[in-house]
Amino acid sequence: MDSLVSTDWLAREIGAPDLVVLDASAHLPDAGRDPAAEFAEAHIPGARYLDLPSFFDPGSDVPGAVPTAQQFAERMGKLGIGNGTRVVIYDDSYVKTAARAWFILRMHGVKDVAILDGGLGKWRDEGRPLESGAPAIAPASHVAGTGPAPLRYKADMFVNLESEAEQVVDARGADRFTGEVPDFRSEVADGHIPGSHNVVFDQVLNADGTYKDKEGVEQAFRAQGVDLARPVVTTCGGGVTAAVLLFALERAGKTDVALYDGSWSEWGCDPGLPKEIGPGKTGETS
Repeated sequence: MDSLVSTDWLAREIGAPDLVVLDASAHLPDAGRDPAAEFAEAHIPGARYLDLPSFFDPGSDVPGAVPTAQQFAERMGKLGIGNGTRVVIYDDSYVKTAARAWFILRMHGVKDVAILDGGLGKWRDEGRPLESGAPAIAPASHVAGTGPAPLRYKADMFVNLESEAEQVVDARGADRFTGEVPDFRSEVADGHIPGSHNVVFDQVLNADGTYKDKEGVEQAFRAQGVDLARPVVTTCGGGVTAAVLLFALERAGKTDVALYDGSWSEWGCDPGLPKEIGPGKTGETS
């Protein structure tokens, strides 16, 4: 199974005994939306609700940290996802949260995991069927495995300030990146990690919410001065839209890319770390 599947593909495969569809919708606090209630009202037939807002490690010092192997296995088991199951993830979120879920499932060893291109919005706009309520789920046994886990932590990012071994690319909106608009969390400082580039996550998406092709993705990064011949670490407000950039880069064939899990939620709360206000690194590369 490809890592990005179309609505046509899912319509053909839906109902297959080895396939589980997960709704990984989550929203920014100021969106005023309840993903669980929205799932109960309307979701893709047979889909199960991942509850991405609670899918993190509460024992970690990293805000919203990826879940541990045990936490992951327990959640998969409750969702009836055994080892060897194919998983397709979608969302109905402005910030395209399916990419965060894809990153977590892949790092814990789920090999056949894909994002539904265009998400619930495209499925709905095409007039495809929806259902309401809560699906009946038979628990399954799941043993967490090991997959690609290119994570970076605050200490790594601090060392990178001097070494610049990895280019830091921030997926937040330009006004939050520059500090023109304060963070919606009062305890979080304004600005960005010094030396960062700003590629807003929606710049790797088409107008209908589908992912751009390789050329489109590469152009989005080059337009902001990112050298695609060098390693990249993505960041954002809390590790969610950073996963959108990472997924897009990997789809474009770039493998030396990592994700700063704590992102600005962590960096911006530490008064001992440097912050930068303004446009950051820009300028188109060849």
